Amino acid sequence: MNYQGKRWRTIWRNADDTVGVIDQRRLPHEFETLTLHTMKDCAEAIRNMTVRGAPLIGATAAYGIVFALRDDASDENFAAAYKTLHATRPTAINLKWALDQMQAAVAQLPPGKRLETAWKRAAELCDEDVAVNEAIGRNGLAIFRDVLAKKSGGRQALPAKINVLTHCNAGWLACVDWGTALAPIFMAHDAGLPVHVWVDETRPRNQGASLTAWELNQHGVPHTVIVDNAGGHLMQHGLVDLCIVGTDRTTALGDVCNKIGTYLKALAARDNGVPFYVALPSSTIDWTVRDGIAEIPIEERSAGEVTHLRGKTFEGTLTEIQVTPDGSPACNYGFDVTPARLVTALITEKGVCPASEAGLKKLFGK
Repeated sequence: MNYQGKRWRTIWRNADDTVGVIDQRRLPHEFETLTLHTMKDCAEAIRNMTVRGAPLIGATAAYGIVFALRDDASDENFAAAYKTLHATRPTAINLKWALDQMQAAVAQLPPGKRLETAWKRAAELCDEDVAVNEAIGRNGLAIFRDVLAKKSGGRQALPAKINVLTHCNAGWLACVDWGTALAPIFMAHDAGLPVHVWVDETRPRNQGASLTAWELNQHGVPHTVIVDNAGGHLMQHGLVDLCIVGTDRTTALGDVCNKIGTYLKALAARDNGVPFYVALPSSTIDWTVRDGIAEIPIEERSAGEVTHLRGKTFEGTLTEIQVTPDGSPACNYGFDVTPARLVTALITEKGVCPASEAGLKKLFGK
């Protein structure tokens, strides 16, 4: 996507065989990049959320494998690097998927030929992510056009806007480019559709208020940041035409695991007759899991993300403040699971399907 007139991806190979990433911890107030030199750099960038979003985590892990093989291309070192990278974020299945892709690419090669192949496969995974997300955007755009046509009732004069609600960040910052849930929004805006986005702040890390709002602002998409608990009220008053979110893991039966609070939005959408869509690449489908609530590991993050906030002061400096009383404990589950019955449809690179085993099988032949 574009930032100040320059085309960016979220991760790239440098001329000196290091890897560059955007430091998402500094956004939206500062735009900075970091250079990753080692497998441990990649693991730490994933762990501390310098990079985040399921597809981008996978891409970063792929380059982590490259760095590991550069230092030692043995099977033993590959296995150790795989274990280290896999442990950084337990919920997003794209991480394991990318590591398995790298393993498949080099496993049958002698150690001396692994590094060049690893560089090539990591770059391919990034390019494939861009193409997949662009396809998701096109498939989602068709839904946006249909919503607009129904809302206009066939009249020549179109309604003022399509109101979309999204949760967390599933834009280009969460991927290599385009994004998942935001890709159809970007394309709808570029096609001239009158789209407006309600942006959930997404506590506790505020990925919506800081990252989604920043992306939409950079792209010129009309949007409004809201507190997480406002979505139901907006739906009750007819101010949301559809919801669209991403997912970090989708089960073989269509349950979706996404940022904490997604389930509550799906419940509100069902109660108010608002379509609830989930946009995802097929790499986010975990075909080994059938019951999302029982089987998907839910990451528990630091309590400090709940008790403290980071932001910009009136003087323009970045600082962190404590918002809870001294001595009050905090709990920080990172994700929740939305049952398939609450999902109107899944938007994938292969097309749109019901959130069900039959729907997924029809698209992917699994």
